[in-house]
Amino acid sequence: MHYLDFEKPIAEIEGKIEELRHLSGRNGVNILEDVARLQGKVEKQIRQTYAKLTPWQKAQVARHPDRPHALDYIGALIEEFTPLAGDRAFAEDRAIVGGLGWFRGRAVMAIGHEKGSTTEDRIKHNFGMARPEGYRKARRLMELADRFGLPVVTLVDTPGAYPGVDAEARGQSEAIARSIDTCLALRVPLVSVVIGEGGSGGAIALAAGNAVMMMEHAIYSVISPEGCASILWRDGDQAKVVAAEALRLTAQDLLGFGVIDRVIAEPLGGAHREPKTAIAAAGDAIEAALGALDGLDGEALRARRHEKFLEIGRKGVA
Repeated sequence: MHYLDFEKPIAEIEGKIEELRHLSGRNGVNILEDVARLQGKVEKQIRQTYAKLTPWQKAQVARHPDRPHALDYIGALIEEFTPLAGDRAFAEDRAIVGGLGWFRGRAVMAIGHEKGSTTEDRIKHNFGMARPEGYRKARRLMELADRFGLPVVTLVDTPGAYPGVDAEARGQSEAIARSIDTCLALRVPLVSVVIGEGGSGGAIALAAGNAVMMMEHAIYSVISPEGCASILWRDGDQAKVVAAEALRLTAQDLLGFGVIDRVIAEPLGGAHREPKTAIAAAGDAIEAALGALDGLDGEALRARRHEKFLEIGRKGVA
């Protein structure tokens, strides 16, 4: 397992457990009591550590390489998933995946940012940073779902839209704006879950939904802590901790501001420790959100979505 900087005490205890198990297997020594004692100690350490995470530490957890990604959620929650590719204008963008399938007996369109799990996958999916064709594909799939009356479920996990010259030349900002506009115009339910990073316009392009939820240790912000620190303090390293605090990017902060509707609890130690449990919890939350929207007609769904986002601006933030 990959350990974060603040998880060193946990790593040390779990290292001792592995050593004891190795010795037991080789020498026939019974160390069950010692292992049980250390297991209790490591659980206590994880609980104490994760009960007081700083915003910067939350950002690290949200980016954990072992954290489940969109395709993991889709694979576990969507049956008979049929991927759909291409924007019908330029190319296929693998940073955004999407397609049709069955979610707990309900036909849905599932769309998400995919970061990739291995080095090869990360390169193929461009680390979850979509180009214009990715957002145009997302728009095409949402419009397809709207045409056939299918709910849309989006899984947000991106550091932001790809900032390359080629992406800007092909109309990155226009593609994001039109994707947001499509989200707001849908006459079917749209449920969004920020499963890792929710970075800037690249995230909200898929997250302007009737219900917006975040995993407990996910982050959602207009800019990354590093980017904010670089712009405001000309220091992308030391000031990132201060920036993370100032941005109020945690799920708990955003729930208080009314930016999101629900925080989905993660297993002790984060989604990367028990991916199946985290994915199941997200599935339950999505099912509840879709159920709450049943019976509403297209105009009501669209009106509620508009009002939801207008209300955020009216409330303001402290």
